[in-house]
Amino acid sequence: MLRPITRRQMLKATGAGFGYLALRGLAAEAAAQAQGPLAPKPGHHPARAKSIIFLFMHGGPSQLDTFDYKPRLQRDDGKELPFAPAPGTTASRKLLASPWKFARHGESGAWVSELFPQVARHVDDLCFLQGMHTDGQSHGQAVMKLHTGAQNLTRPSLGAWVLYGLGTENQSLPGFVTICPPTGHGGALNYGNAFLPAVYQGTAIGKAGVPASQARIRHLANDRLTPDQQRRQLDLVQAMNRAQLESSHDDRLEGVIESYELAFRMQDAVPRLTDLSGESQATKALYGIDEGPTDDFGRQCLLARRFAEAGVRFIEVTSGYKWDQHDDLFRRHTANALEVDRPIAGLLADLKARGLLDSTLVLWGGEFGRTPVCDQLRTSTDAGRDHNPQGFTMWLAGGGVRGGMTYGATDDFGYHAVQDKVHMHDLHATLLHLMGLNHETLTYRYAGRDFRLTDVYGRVVREVISGEPGA
Repeated sequence: MLRPITRRQMLKATGAGFGYLALRGLAAEAAAQAQGPLAPKPGHHPARAKSIIFLFMHGGPSQLDTFDYKPRLQRDDGKELPFAPAPGTTASRKLLASPWKFARHGESGAWVSELFPQVARHVDDLCFLQGMHTDGQSHGQAVMKLHTGAQNLTRPSLGAWVLYGLGTENQSLPGFVTICPPTGHGGALNYGNAFLPAVYQGTAIGKAGVPASQARIRHLANDRLTPDQQRRQLDLVQAMNRAQLESSHDDRLEGVIESYELAFRMQDAVPRLTDLSGESQATKALYGIDEGPTDDFGRQCLLARRFAEAGVRFIEVTSGYKWDQHDDLFRRHTANALEVDRPIAGLLADLKARGLLDSTLVLWGGEFGRTPVCDQLRTSTDAGRDHNPQGFTMWLAGGGVRGGMTYGATDDFGYHAVQDKVHMHDLHATLLHLMGLNHETLTYRYAGRDFRLTDVYGRVVREVISGEPGA
């Protein structure tokens, strides 16, 4: 017959085990420090995703013409909005119905307009956040809020926080890349490190306005010296840097040392990864590469898949500053959607076929949405919509998110988020959570204060996470 043991006896018997666990944790931390600040780090809890691919629709696509169907807006076209437009807009009170037809798709029955026929085939993998809202009426404010959590202060970018919290799984590649990033509305601040060590900043591949086929990392290649000569030259420079670091303990210099070493390794790894010639014609066709309007964004999306597959933590691709339709809404939104619809659908299909969608979190959206009323500066023949941070749509796919779900809602006209609202801070908290990071614990002490991406705000939207309580 087994005798029950006392609490004291249990602690005595297992005490060595607690010590072992502590020692194991210290050993792992020491090993990570020995490998440098970019070494892989354990998260705060089990991660649902290993990488994030952010599809940034710069300018603010209209939720009312893409994924947020509003029958009353269609019915009341031309009538007056029954409440005042938001302060700061140039919008009139004349309602503007969507010129595109909507239909239900998939088993979930999600509404999608005819602007996105290819993405519509994947709605059962998507989670639509239709109660999004943010701060900042202007592009500069809202773009910065989306990327850094702050609209008018220099703060580390989302990708930098992810890299700081988790490190990278591939020591020969940057842990955070941004492909063809915008040069305006914050520019490099949107992928910057701010007060985090410099090693966590994003690496730009090309820039806005340069075709993706020509996108390169600047100053990566050295045609004058052999790899052996470069290594000896770098060893000399690094020896001087490390000697200086011992006396100054300047983390910026530590970031320089790490960046130099990474850049040396990247000379071999990056050109091979960004060379798409080895991809099959079927894969290129899936993304719309070499086929007119889809070629440029298709290349970006295929590069994003290759980077995620290689272990890069955060990848951003940008459509270009194209979605700001204060006028000529029909022609320009039609052209914009044609450029990105097939590549996005191709990315989702490719990730799923390769078994990567479960571990890759895809985020789609712009800095804000658009108003349901005409911009008052325009005529009815070239009607457009003004900025709308009060209510808009973004969507997530993969990485532990519940597919085939629509969460939140705007009012009958699609103006204000009114149900299950998700602020930008909430979105950031949820993204970090899915990557295994606690947004309240992921902090960095600077100027006497502990900073975090979500400042003092944010909640994890557990309702959209597969298997979470409340989901």
